[in-house]
Amino acid sequence: MVEHYYARNPEVKSNPQSWATVLRDHSFRFKTDQGVFSKAEVDFGSRLLTDTFVEPSVTGPVLDVGCGYGPIGLSISKDFPERQIHMIDVNLRAISLAQENAELNNLTNVEIYESEGFSRVNESGFAAIVTNPPIRAGKVVVHQILEQSYLHLVSGGQLWVVIQKKQGAPSAQHKMEEVFGNVETVAKKKGYYILRSLKD
Repeated sequence: MVEHYYARNPEVKSNPQSWATVLRDHSFRFKTDQGVFSKAEVDFGSRLLTDTFVEPSVTGPVLDVGCGYGPIGLSISKDFPERQIHMIDVNLRAISLAQENAELNNLTNVEIYESEGFSRVNESGFAAIVTNPPIRAGKVVVHQILEQSYLHLVSGGQLWVVIQKKQGAPSAQHKMEEVFGNVETVAKKKGYYILRSLKD
């Protein structure tokens, strides 16, 4: 059986590594490991979402769904220290790494916890939700994230999604239009789409 990064308890043997990178003009040091998504570098999609994200005009925290070891949520945390950043993932190893990376990069405006989808998210007033969704978990899971995001955003809040055209961007675009009544392609590069919807 092939083990995926969205498994709750990765059984692949731990082999941690650390490396440095720059996100949103800030230097970061990340610890990663086997059994998490894109362990050797910040993947192109996450980097594009991170570079494209614009702070919402409404007040409230930001939620990173499927945070992995933390590059998206922690880069937003660094850029907007006055906002609380929630970061969730189903993968316990990823959650542990994200917590370590928050400490490693001296970020305290973060709340990082395990949640399968939105099952343990009690907040419902997010100003923005960002996600590089777990495509390999299937279309149903991805679309549930899009639907649940609407319920957890404050009025005026935004959902930001990065997704490849060949891995379901047109389908996600249609779903976001259906759920929010609007969707915008904010950026498009190397087959990756940054989609944004606004909750009225």
